[in-house]
Amino acid sequence: MSAHQYDHGHTVAGWTGFGIVTAGSAVLALGVCTGSGVSRAVGLGIVLLGLLVTWALHLTGWGKPTGRRPREQWDWRVRDPGAGDGHPGCLGCRLAGRGRRRTTAAESPAPAPASASASIPVPGPRSGAGEPGPVDAGGPVR
Repeated sequence: MSAHQYDHGHTVAGWTGFGIVTAGSAVLALGVCTGSGVSRAVGLGIVLLGLLVTWALHLTGWGKPTGRRPREQWDWRVRDPGAGDGHPGCLGCRLAGRGRRRTTAAESPAPAPASASASIPVPGPRSGAGEPGPVDAGGPVR
């Protein structure tokens, strides 16, 4: 069990990503201070690598779904059992093609009949009497 009273979201993916991005930020800051374009490019590359590593760890179950987890999953070394299906509302899972709801033939909506489009009434031109339009809403134009 975790020593924390609440689920703070400490995960292997989070700590690993934090460490890599912090190192990349330090290299980037060194490049800014010294004026070195190479150091800035390397720092940005390390930051990007940290984001990709964090995403990969999240997808393999070492991350955390959105919201609160059950108490037995609060420890940072516990893998997420639902990561394979994708987390609902998770951008990282959607980008990986997970978490999308698949509809079956029984759940899919029935197609509209072909004659339904012909029977939809189309409103005619409005006279505009008594209703201010967007042009004459402020009164007469001078």
